[in-house]
Amino acid sequence: MSSSNATAGAPRSTDDAILDAAADLIVHLGVRRTQLAEIARRAGVSRPTVYRRWPDVRAVIGALLTREILATLEDTSLEVHDRETFVDRVVEVAVRLRDHPVIGALLHSDDSDLLLQYVVERLGASQRGLLEALRTGIEQGQAGGSIRAGEPAELAAMVLLIAQSTVQSHRMVASLLPEAAWRRELARALNGYLAP
Repeated sequence: MSSSNATAGAPRSTDDAILDAAADLIVHLGVRRTQLAEIARRAGVSRPTVYRRWPDVRAVIGALLTREILATLEDTSLEVHDRETFVDRVVEVAVRLRDHPVIGALLHSDDSDLLLQYVVERLGASQRGLLEALRTGIEQGQAGGSIRAGEPAELAAMVLLIAQSTVQSHRMVASLLPEAAWRRELARALNGYLAP
């Protein structure tokens, strides 16, 4: 399921097998029905093998989110020199995360506590990876004069907040903002925020 899986023909790591099994369960059964014993069974490992890596299902899901978000980011470089291309890439990452099967399952889950914990209440590895990529792109845009002055880390944090909230609230406003409008208005918001 993930683009970070081993290449064709190469064996998957035990961690990837466990995370792939968790992803499959989340997508097909939902978050609440994803149990550690079933993750282990689908991964073809024992429960103690899973417990040695992660203490519970929430920790497995956190690791899965980190893997999937960082893999999505790797596929779309934000290291560009002009603001409009940077914004287009940020919108593309937002769309890919919004439409990702695992992240979508979590966004549509009735287990809002889990989503809040991993997306809103903590700054985890996936958010740090996103922030670093955003900061680098912002610095390059500033060097080229297409992005306004300001502390790059602060601008990156605000860009992350804008894009993340837009992704999280997409379903709520889907009837008001069809796909093309959603992309256009997110790009307009980011361009307006970052313009010199």
